[in-house]
Amino acid sequence: MSAKRRPAILVLEDGRTFHGEAYGSVGETFGEAVFNTGMTGYQETLTDPSYHRQVVVQTAPHIGNTGVNTEDDESARIWVAGYVVRDPARIGSNWRATGGLEDRLAAEGVVGISGVDTRALTRHLRERGAMRVGISSLDDDPRALLARVRQSPQMVGADLSAEVTTARPYVVEAVGAHRFTVAALDLGIKRNVPRRLATRGVTTHVLPATSTIDDLLATGADAVFFSPGPGDPATADGPVALAQEVLRRRVPLFGICFGSQILGRALGFGTYKLGYGHRGINQPVLDRATGKVEVTSHNHGFAVQVPGAQAGAVVPDQVIDTEFGGVQVSHVCLNDNVVEGLRAKDVPAFTVQYHPEAAAGPHDADYLFDRFAELIEGAGGLDRKRSEGGQNA
Repeated sequence: MSAKRRPAILVLEDGRTFHGEAYGSVGETFGEAVFNTGMTGYQETLTDPSYHRQVVVQTAPHIGNTGVNTEDDESARIWVAGYVVRDPARIGSNWRATGGLEDRLAAEGVVGISGVDTRALTRHLRERGAMRVGISSLDDDPRALLARVRQSPQMVGADLSAEVTTARPYVVEAVGAHRFTVAALDLGIKRNVPRRLATRGVTTHVLPATSTIDDLLATGADAVFFSPGPGDPATADGPVALAQEVLRRRVPLFGICFGSQILGRALGFGTYKLGYGHRGINQPVLDRATGKVEVTSHNHGFAVQVPGAQAGAVVPDQVIDTEFGGVQVSHVCLNDNVVEGLRAKDVPAFTVQYHPEAAAGPHDADYLFDRFAELIEGAGGLDRKRSEGGQNA
């Protein structure tokens, strides 16, 4: 071990213990242990609100090579509860870098551990499932830390959107000629979502997670967007009721990740916890409409349950009857057949459970923002909906 680093331990809730060295801030932290398979994009991962209360294990062995900069953050702060790496870069080298990763972690109080066999840790999580974990560079007693891990809150049942949402509304203007206005419900939105919409002439009003249908309509928006975010979608009753109001008014609706799960619940579907989730930038997804396979970025630990099927089992071409008409599974993960998108046939709404806005890439799914713009254009905007008194056409 390096003389300048303090010893640290990582203890999983099943008692598995790993020894390493402090990385980032010295201290103690708890959260859900998850692994991310991306070989790049660590700054996007750290600042993604969807990682709130999660301890992220990076499977790529070398982290910090390109330092950090002031442009690539996806929010105003680092959200991960803790950080686990094998070999931290001694020097960050990139022409865009404005600082080092470890200095940034320390400055924001993020407790991490390095020198860990992340391959063994990842295999353990893959076989046993995501679980609670603690990291400490203050206490070297695994038994004592294990007791505190088992007292920490679980992710199942966690309602976290209120902890990551914006405190007040703000607007991201369209780039170039203005075409549409979108009201985005911030459940943990990343900055690149309104940026991707802006390039398509969309002005985005980002609203707090507690917003009402009247708040959405007051923006004069032509469509509604439900953002990604952390926590258990089974707890998000408020956003689910709001999504149902949007669907009843036949306002175009697009949801990503947590937003996809919210819409799934609004349509009458259930959600369930995945064994260890999908996190990384190399997940293959089939777009059933085109037959195209996309390599996509993921960050979700829950998924939508298709009625009448076992978790993850999707019936090809199945049309499911709901209160809002027929719904089809539009996208499927080719690794495990998990539902990755929904498309409503009778109301203007669709979702994907992965991230077409992923700034670090890949960008195979960027077309989905074009699909959203086409949906808005075809629906004609909110003014007509308001004139109809909010009734179904």
